[in-house]
Amino acid sequence: PLSHDVYRGTLDLPRRRELDFHAGQYLSVRLPGAEPSYFSIASSPTASSIELHVQAGTDWATALKVMEAFRDPGQVTLELPHGKACLAQVPTKPLILIAAGTGFAQMKSIVDYLRETDCKQPVFLYWGVRRHEDMYLRSLAWQWHEEWPGFAFFPVVGDDADNDWSGHHDQLVRAVLAGGYEWPEVEVMASGSPPMVYTLMDALLEAGLPESAFYSDVLEYAPRS
Repeated sequence: PLSHDVYRGTLDLPRRRELDFHAGQYLSVRLPGAEPSYFSIASSPTASSIELHVQAGTDWATALKVMEAFRDPGQVTLELPHGKACLAQVPTKPLILIAAGTGFAQMKSIVDYLRETDCKQPVFLYWGVRRHEDMYLRSLAWQWHEEWPGFAFFPVVGDDADNDWSGHHDQLVRAVLAGGYEWPEVEVMASGSPPMVYTLMDALLEAGLPESAFYSDVLEYAPRS
């Protein structure tokens, strides 16, 4: 357990050297008789095992089945890699990472990779959650902030009385815009729900970010009609 409803799953791979993926990509878990379940990979492409952050509350039937499969002895079937919003090489511009909830998993893979490659560009991480207890690896993010020159962490907590997601999205967007970045000179990677990602994208494009500099898997799997 990482929190009251988020769990870390570590998967050992029988043929790890034959498997390649880029930082920020995701995978699908294939359980018999069920639709694929998709999870961001939370570990670096060079790690010996694959780390997942699984949100499995009591009413999340599919996630609970995945957790049950992980706990049982034996094997699970994975399909990877998925996703175009990833890093195939070290960025050449300042990078802004924006995550909501367990979207942090994708950003952890990216940060681990950049730390290994001695990235020279500034990296800024915004992590938005509904409540303080939902920021399940806050201490790790602060550790990066303290140990890695050029990296900055900005936690954003939307403690609305009714925990309204739309209000939280607005708060996260306002926090990012308050950074005062030179938007034509940066790249942005975002991970979260489609409403969060599109709210963020619209605000950043209006602020001057080129559309080609905004990356999110949401644009691929949940395109606007």
